[in-house]
Amino acid sequence: MSNSFRRITTISKKELVEFARDWRTIFALLIIPLLMFPLLFIIFPLLLASEAAELDAIQVQVVVQSNDFPSNLSEELNGSGINLVYEPLSFEGNLSSPIGEEERLRNGNVDAILRMRSNGTVWDYALLHMSTSERSQEARTRTLTVLFEWEENETERRLVVAGLDPDDTLHPLNWDGPISNSDVATSGEQAGMMLSLFIPLVLSVWTFSSAIQPSIDMTAGERERGTLEALLGLPCSRNELLFGKWLAVATITGIGVMLQLIGLLFAIGYLATSDFLTIPTLSVPSIVFIGIAILLFAIMVVAFELALAMRAHSVKEAGSILGPALLLILFPALFTQVINLDGIETFWFSIPVVNVLLALRELLMDRFVVEHILTWIVSSGFYAIVAALYAARQFKREDIVTSLS
Repeated sequence: MSNSFRRITTISKKELVEFARDWRTIFALLIIPLLMFPLLFIIFPLLLASEAAELDAIQVQVVVQSNDFPSNLSEELNGSGINLVYEPLSFEGNLSSPIGEEERLRNGNVDAILRMRSNGTVWDYALLHMSTSERSQEARTRTLTVLFEWEENETERRLVVAGLDPDDTLHPLNWDGPISNSDVATSGEQAGMMLSLFIPLVLSVWTFSSAIQPSIDMTAGERERGTLEALLGLPCSRNELLFGKWLAVATITGIGVMLQLIGLLFAIGYLATSDFLTIPTLSVPSIVFIGIAILLFAIMVVAFELALAMRAHSVKEAGSILGPALLLILFPALFTQVINLDGIETFWFSIPVVNVLLALRELLMDRFVVEHILTWIVSSGFYAIVAALYAARQFKREDIVTSLS
């Protein structure tokens, strides 16, 4: 037994050394997952904030077409970063019709056109804009904000004139006390639910995709290089060869996923210093079972990819097979994000891929349902064994293992 384990680890070390010689491989599988979440959660929001600040600083031009435009509304619009140009309203049809104004909005001569006319005690209005222009969208947003505030003020003024209290009339239903105090879920539980909506998706896709390249390189790649036959000449069984390669791929994939988790924890720690997100509250059993779920999923995925790559006759063929195979993970991952966990049936935790992703969602929300845990552990273990047996079968077929040269 010790000799067998020594041969497996020797094969694994050999594969790891050969695979890690290329610096581009190290960058793609190690550096990128470490930086992915910090870039996504820290740099991206900063870029969005910078873009929003840039939009806030610009002056937009809005054409007002009206024959009796309220003077107090003009003052409020002028104080919102809007340059107003007044024109008489000669349009008699539906104010929302852009007939005759399309060219001015398309070529950027004006950012938006506000049409208003009095209809007794009610003002009819329309705001023409171009949704594919950021400046036009910004002009529309600023103008509508002012219009809604003006409408609210005008409504309150008319109520006061009529002898009514605006607050009692407009708000007959009042929430007593802070709304946040009525939620029995803690901030940690809320953070866990938020993270459960995307962490299983990202982890599953990254686990599968990070195992593709090493699986191809250690199977179809070695066949093309003619080194696989040399390995078969060593005093080791086909199963030992498979386990050695599996251990190497699992090590590379595990390091990539671990670095991704480190990057995620760093990003969460950064966000936790703000009001955007807090640290999720997880019990020790939940953390342990999260590790078990990821481990079982990795065993199944790596064995499955090694088997498919071994069936391929070239690196190109292996890539064309394993690339689209990512959809086998992506579709269930997207599907599980919309499944309601409240009152969920137990059979969902026995479906391949779906079971692990649902387990991660529950555990991240610190839900410890014994029936669900037993179901996904047993089913995941079964699928991992089936995948390993399928991979072993491929390694024992002479027409697939031997080189084509």
